[in-house]
Amino acid sequence: MGQAHSRHWKKIWVGSAGNMVEWFDWFVYASFATYFAGSFFPAGNDTAKLMNTAGIFAVGFFMRPVGGWLLGRVGDRRGRKAALTLTVTLMSASAVLIAVAPTYGVAGYGGAAVLLVARLLQGLSVGGEYAASATYLTEASAPGRRGFASSFQYVSMTAGQILGLGLLILLQHTLTSGELHSWGWRIPFVVGALGAAVIFYLRRNMLETETYAEDSGTGADDRGTIRALLRHKREALLVIALTMGGTVAYYTYTTYLTKYLSNTAGLPKQTATLVSFCALIVFAALQPLAGALSDRIGRRPLLITFAVGSTFLTVPIMAMLKHAGSFWPALGLSLLALVIVTGYTSINACVKAELFPTGVRSLGVALPYAIANALFGGTAEYVALWFKDAGLESGFSWYVAGCAAVSLVVYLTMRETRDTDLKHVGTAPRASAETGTDTVPAS
Repeated sequence: MGQAHSRHWKKIWVGSAGNMVEWFDWFVYASFATYFAGSFFPAGNDTAKLMNTAGIFAVGFFMRPVGGWLLGRVGDRRGRKAALTLTVTLMSASAVLIAVAPTYGVAGYGGAAVLLVARLLQGLSVGGEYAASATYLTEASAPGRRGFASSFQYVSMTAGQILGLGLLILLQHTLTSGELHSWGWRIPFVVGALGAAVIFYLRRNMLETETYAEDSGTGADDRGTIRALLRHKREALLVIALTMGGTVAYYTYTTYLTKYLSNTAGLPKQTATLVSFCALIVFAALQPLAGALSDRIGRRPLLITFAVGSTFLTVPIMAMLKHAGSFWPALGLSLLALVIVTGYTSINACVKAELFPTGVRSLGVALPYAIANALFGGTAEYVALWFKDAGLESGFSWYVAGCAAVSLVVYLTMRETRDTDLKHVGTAPRASAETGTDTVPAS
């Protein structure tokens, strides 16, 4: 029993730790952009430098669907281990490139070109990492613990953001502004590259999931292909629709929250940063609890709770945050929002993996999710700032609520996936060893 428990936790650790490093690297690019923007573009308009850097950042989001397709295909044709190893290799390469990129003074626009290539690699990597880790964590878990195990995907994602935020705070207090602008901004990318190297070693020694190993010899000709995915169009569209509300809400209350508290609520930047830091720690701790709850009561109740809460409470929460005034009210409201979002984040990985058969599971999760994330999650901050610039800032709250309402309709009409037999998705119903009830085929 002890050895089995130890192996279970090792699978969770190896399957999710790389996700943490991926999101650390993704997050520190945005966080440290104000410090390195001037290094890659000629002297002049500071806003133009930031816009150029932000434009390169945005390229990463456009590459995520490409990464979802490419690495999802690798995961279905070569195995979950191969996909997980490749994603962390790409991220390590991107971190090294940014860390050593020459400045404008040394290489002209050559440094910006290196930055662009690195961002393309980051987009490819993150586009595939979500599906690879979601599929691995779901398949490597016992049927009655899939919700709990897959919840660590968002634990690791949030941990990456927390580590990036913590490193930023540390460097701001140990280096001068001049040192940060000159060379200190390279430190987080060196840290990210070293972390990725460690994860690469761990993943090279990980075991393939039993579900994939048993199925890898069947239907080999079209495993992980778009043709195979199109036979599951309903499930692919379902992934896009159920992701829509969740990803907008997640980006709103994580990456955009600090800017909203600072620019709209008027809190000092240090206070806004501290609110986000504390809220994210609690948020990460909630994920396994909610994941375990879904193993007992099902996935749909949590998804529906999230969508109802986000649909009807987003507007009042954002309005009260605008007038929070100090640390504690802002933290309380932020935590309320993130508790609601937990209904989605804690289980969305396993829900998506439970919809597809083994031969197209990685691609089926990766590509539709990456498309939805690029359309809704990646644009959330831009949409929020657009509403603010137009003098209609409250319109963004209604936009978030509307996206959640669309997902609510999907959650109310979709079937429960908790008892799905991953080895027989899409075939005739079979008795679940866990519950003794019929499993629900996902196609």
